[in-house]
Amino acid sequence: MTVSPREAGVYLIDKPAGMTSFGAVRLVRRALAIKKVGHAGTLDPFATGLLIICAGRPATREISRFMAGGKVYSADIRLGRTTETGDPEGRVVEERPVTIPEEDELRTILAGFTGKIIQRVPRYSALKHKGKPLYYYARRGIEVDKPPRPVSIDVIDLVSRGEETLRIRVCCGKGTYIRILAEDIGEVIGCGAHLSGLRRLEIGPFSVAHAVRGEDLADRERAAEILAGSGMSVSEALSRLKGE
Repeated sequence: MTVSPREAGVYLIDKPAGMTSFGAVRLVRRALAIKKVGHAGTLDPFATGLLIICAGRPATREISRFMAGGKVYSADIRLGRTTETGDPEGRVVEERPVTIPEEDELRTILAGFTGKIIQRVPRYSALKHKGKPLYYYARRGIEVDKPPRPVSIDVIDLVSRGEETLRIRVCCGKGTYIRILAEDIGEVIGCGAHLSGLRRLEIGPFSVAHAVRGEDLADRERAAEILAGSGMSVSEALSRLKGE
């Protein structure tokens, strides 16, 4: 079931690298001429993949329900190099030689991060403190002490390994920071690491395979046509969540 422009609806967007999550929201808002538009879970500008965008008050009221779904990511880890932000956008702060473990040992290391674990909160994140995101304070050199939080990681699959790189597939719960996971994996290996690439593949029952390319929303009229043929009504989207 599709929705028409100016109707409340839920849209799946494949965000490209370089676009902010708010930038994707802005394109949808412009195309649909709906003021109340929001997204269910931020993706950093360097990251790509699935962004659920809710348009209209009946849809935005349900954002927390869409955010609560499990996530699946494809993550690239650069071993031997740590950055200020834990991702490719930050200044390199340390480099160490890399001796990559054998595959069996790597799989054992990855398995050690599954289950219910305690994860620190990155200094550069959108988590709020006194009404402002943590990255606001980090960019000003202000230290904010946020206690580590429990998160759930169901599966970490080793997809490939290179001389200084790993690609993993992560199935996790809400609130998991993949950049922190990458850093912690690097520390266990003994060389440090940062998250060099990230793609979100799934949120709950929704897949990036059925998403609209963010690049195709640049032209307003074309974007309105594309979104009109791809959106879900709020009831349909919620029905999918219930049948997850």
